[in-house]
Amino acid sequence: MKTAWLLHGTGGSDKDYFWFNDTSQYLATQGYQVWWPLLPHTEKPELEETRNFIEDNMPLFDKDTVIIGHSSACPVLLSFMQHMKVPVKQVILVSGFYTSLNDDGYSDRMLQPDDYDWEAIKKAASEIILINSDNDPWGCNDTQARPIAIKLNASLIVATGQGHMGSGTYNQPYKEFPLLKRLIP
Repeated sequence: MKTAWLLHGTGGSDKDYFWFNDTSQYLATQGYQVWWPLLPHTEKPELEETRNFIEDNMPLFDKDTVIIGHSSACPVLLSFMQHMKVPVKQVILVSGFYTSLNDDGYSDRMLQPDDYDWEAIKKAASEIILINSDNDPWGCNDTQARPIAIKLNASLIVATGQGHMGSGTYNQPYKEFPLLKRLIP
């Protein structure tokens, strides 16, 4: 059975979280069983706790699995991917950050202290896509994503003028994400 994971970022939920609901419904119509968990301590997540939660609760995954992460879920996914034994079909990282943001240390809580094992991460998915805007209000922009795309030989899509692609703080409801749906196999 095809599975898809939807992993939210800081302040996220497993309920009406921007484009996740629409994407979850779309994935279901495409034959995917969707795992969209409420990650721990969503207002102040920690890398190790979140990664452990994923490892302890994740459904089985295989070569047909699609994994999508938003914002702070992106560095967690990179940390998780470097230890995967079975590669998945696709990983899409949306509005991710990969270095500290100017956010009073919140982003640092989700970053791995040591460098990532880029070669292992490359092998964890048949396809890796990063989608970042050029005007993300928190700095999770294309400048953050470009070096990661190069290290992973991944595709980078710069979504012009799309902000964080979902934000209550900046009034970006982003209830649908047509570009994302077009990318999912």
